[in-house]
Order: sequence, then C-alpha cells, then structure tokens
Amino acid sequence: MELMANVTPPHTPANITLSSFWQIDILEICMLTFNFISLLPTNAYVIWLITIGTGSGVASEFFNLNLSVCGIFFSVNALLILVSKWFPFQSLVALTQFFLGFTVTGHPLFQCLICVERYLAVVHPVTFLKYKPLRYRVICCTAAWIFIVATCLFCMFSFLSFTINMYIWFYSLQFLLFLSIQLFCLVAVLRALKQSGPGERGREREEENQMKRRAFYIIRGTTASLFITYVPFIATGLHSLATHQFIQILWSISYICFMLAGFVHLGLYLHRTRKLFCFCSQKN
Repeated sequence: MELMANVTPPHTPANITLSSFWQIDILEICMLTFNFISLLPTNAYVIWLITIGTGSGVASEFFNLNLSVCGIFFSVNALLILVSKWFPFQSLVALTQFFLGFTVTGHPLFQCLICVERYLAVVHPVTFLKYKPLRYRVICCTAAWIFIVATCLFCMFSFLSFTINMYIWFYSLQFLLFLSIQLFCLVAVLRALKQSGPGERGREREEENQMKRRAFYIIRGTTASLFITYVPFIATGLHSLATHQFIQILWSISYICFMLAGFVHLGLYLHRTRKLFCFCSQKN
C-alpha cells in the first residue's frame, strides 16, 4: 500500500493529473490523521477492558488483546507515514514499512485465530476445552508474533530492494490462505447452527443455538473485514503486475479501505461487551 505510494514507476499513466493526485493525497492524509486520533484510543480502550476483566476475561479474549496490540502499531505507523510525507528520509520510510507488517500480517492472522477458536468451540467442543487454558493461547500467539516480526522484516527489505512483484504475490497468497481458513470456519459453524444435538431440551437447545449464532456473527464479521482489507489491495496489485501501470488513485483507495477495516473487530468487541455506546459517549 504505502510502499507503492512511495515508489512511483516512471510509466505512471498520463491521465492521472496533478490535480487528481493532489486530491486523493489530501484524502489519504485525512484518513491517516483520522486513523491515528480514533484507532489509537479505541484500541487502548479495548486493551484496558480486556486487562481489567470486562467481558469474558483475559484468557478467552487473549487473541482479541493481541489484535488490539496490532491496532496500536497500525495507529503509530499512520503517524510515521504522515511524518514521512513531509520528511521523506529513507530510514523513516523503511521504518513505516517495518511497522506495516504488524497490520498487513498481524491483523488478519489474529482474526483467523479468533475464527478457528470459535470454530473449535462450536464444532469440536471437547478439543476446545482441552486447549482452553491460557498457556496454549500464549504459545500460539508467541509463534504468531515470530511470524509477524519476520513479515515486518520482509516488508522493510522489499521496500529497500524494490521487489514490488514479490511483495504483491506474497500478500496475495497470504490473503487466499487466511480467507480459505475463515470461510471454512464460517461454513462449518453455519452448518452446526442448522443442526440440533440429540436429546436436547428446549432451554439447553436455545442456549447452544445462541452460542453458535454468536460465533457465526463473529466469524462473519472478521471475514468481511478481511475482504475489505485485502480485496482492493490485491486487485490493484494484480492489475499493476498485468498492465505494468501504476495508478495512484487505486492504491490510495485500497489503502483507505485497508484503514477502515481496522474498525470492524473493535466494533464487534465493544458491541459484544455492551461498551460501544459507552465509548462513543466518553469520546463525545
């Protein structure tokens, strides 16, 4: 995203006028500013709610906690990108690429882990109870953070070596992997929602269906967020590879969609803990 904005090929289409570029650049700056002043306190608020035990506790919300930490990095990166627009030092721009990995990989990865967790809770409850203790989530998140840091390094070195094609193909394959896992979880939970267990009483059946519906809504929301995050970026990247044309407006729109998707999991968590309107009133 921002990597492409900082590396403009000489064959930029002539129909992209300076006026249209300036307008979309102003929109991008506004979105980066909005990202920093809104996502930073919102993610901090979610982290605070999880650590004080609001909702289901730290153990059950551990993946959401890590997801919000990635959101903090994304907000900080928005500030760094704004600074790099006025002070385009190579070291500063390379740092923005490093921080970009926390969101480009970290955000969908922890969303995917949340979907897998909900899938196990509904479809394989015995396995879910076996790995429910916090230590298993810590092990899983440790491995995830190692992979994320490696991706951050990849983002930075891709920028320094101008390997744009490798950059696009890597995240295209990553998107397809995460999307396939989340769609599988979504379909499996939907099938389980339509089935009732044998010998269940009416009240027990309603409570289980409520749990399944909640899991279905969570997975559906994270899958929609993944679409908003990746589809514009991947489509624009593949178009650039196929046509060898760099269209600044498309990349800017893709980046805006990428930023807007960061609000989805925050809204889901705040709505689930009934803190959404409380947070809005606190901000106002």
